[in-house]
Amino acid sequence: MSSLESAIDYVVTPVPASPLGTIRIRASARGIREIAFVEAPDETPHPSALTDACRVQLSDYLQGERREFDLPLDPVGTPFQRRVWAALAEIPHGQTRSYADIARHIGNLKAMRAVGAANGRNPIAIVVPCHRVIGRNGQLTGYAGGLERKAWLLALERHGHADSGALAGVPGQGDHHQDHWR
Repeated sequence: MSSLESAIDYVVTPVPASPLGTIRIRASARGIREIAFVEAPDETPHPSALTDACRVQLSDYLQGERREFDLPLDPVGTPFQRRVWAALAEIPHGQTRSYADIARHIGNLKAMRAVGAANGRNPIAIVVPCHRVIGRNGQLTGYAGGLERKAWLLALERHGHADSGALAGVPGQGDHHQDHWR
């Protein structure tokens, strides 16, 4: 943990009733710092108005009742990572992009591997939708939360719902690439 991170008082709220398992939310005074999948609540919850709003918005999203999030974000990352995360946030609900698409969007097609690394270090799962990034051939690629969760999230966004069966399969790939961002 960097000295910058250790100087921040985190507020932690678990989202225990998620179909994807327990989700931990951490926030600073400036915004959401982390949304992560955890095996079990590993810290004493100290909810705030912001983490409670995030928990409600995540619950609505996971029930297919929300497509976008309205939360201040405060991720810790390099300037390059922040550019990649901003590009991820522009991927429309229900659509996916490849690493090459993201690299092209940020103006550096040669940075595909670096885009992949930044995508993998995204600290704000779901809200910064790194699950919407797939391989160039349309295949699901790595996801910090696991490929079953990624498949479930993509099925939810494509169909407005996802059941436990989607956790064991990969959703259809028919509309995985769009030439526009919005």
